[in-house]
Amino acid sequence: MSTERTAVRPDHAIGRWLASLFPDGEAIDGEAPLELVAEAADPPKLAQATVIEGRDLRAIDVGDTLEVAIAAFLDGRQESTVKMYRPGGVPIVAGTIGAVIRERRDRRMFTWSHRVDQRIYVPARYLNEADRRALDTSGANVRDTTAGTPDAIEHPLTLRELARNLVRNDRESLEHALAKEWCAVETRPLLIDGGISAAQPIARSACAIGVVKSHRTLYVQGDALRATLGLEAAQRTSVFSINPEKRAPVASWYLRLRDRAGRDPMWGLVRVEVSAPAGRDDIGARADEVSRWILAEAAPLALPDGRWDKMVYGVRDCEEFLRAVM
Repeated sequence: MSTERTAVRPDHAIGRWLASLFPDGEAIDGEAPLELVAEAADPPKLAQATVIEGRDLRAIDVGDTLEVAIAAFLDGRQESTVKMYRPGGVPIVAGTIGAVIRERRDRRMFTWSHRVDQRIYVPARYLNEADRRALDTSGANVRDTTAGTPDAIEHPLTLRELARNLVRNDRESLEHALAKEWCAVETRPLLIDGGISAAQPIARSACAIGVVKSHRTLYVQGDALRATLGLEAAQRTSVFSINPEKRAPVASWYLRLRDRAGRDPMWGLVRVEVSAPAGRDDIGARADEVSRWILAEAAPLALPDGRWDKMVYGVRDCEEFLRAVM
């Protein structure tokens, strides 16, 4: 296990540092974090998936014998704020990213490993030469938000969105690094907040369990969609295979954590991802077992988080830890 924390400047110190670097600039104070700015969401969509447990997708009871078997939880957090605008409305963004694995020992939570890092995000293509040189020689960890985006226009809102996306990518990379560390030395189950298909070593590991709370993409349609949205508490769907482009294939299924009576159809609904089965693995028995592990984490409630219907308490504990150290 390891813990790393780079020098993280508080907001006011970043403003002073930028003012010293760019005496002709004016530090921005009080602008809302980019994570709170309304983002153009991808439209909801239905995607294809192949059922690999039986012929048709159906609802399956996972049994009422719950077992506390998940050893640790992984989650990440990010904060990004525009700290200065350079000529032409070019934003300079300070981004702080963090990720943590919290391990449960004797019913108490301990930090197995965590990382916190702070970086400066700028669209280098639209900075003048003097500003680029000043940042290059500042010693700061500077990330170019326009690298690899040749079509990015210099609209300030576009440049802010590029910064937010790169901060998110960096935070996900931090999460993947921690997950790889766990999977390299541990065999005990690690519950990861989100999917596991983005990194091959994680997607192939038997210890990694991804729990996806958002459903902008549903991997069911027609009768399968109706069966999924009709799941009762402690029921799961048949297992299906997801093989996204440029990502690793995984086995997945939907699981209802709580009674949804009087709620919307996706209340308490999560999608679980585990490594794709090899050879004659009984993926149905594996899905039942993992589902019972997750259901055992449904209490205590992750209140006061507004996503408590889909969030297990261990993930909320990770978020509280990161909120305290970032």
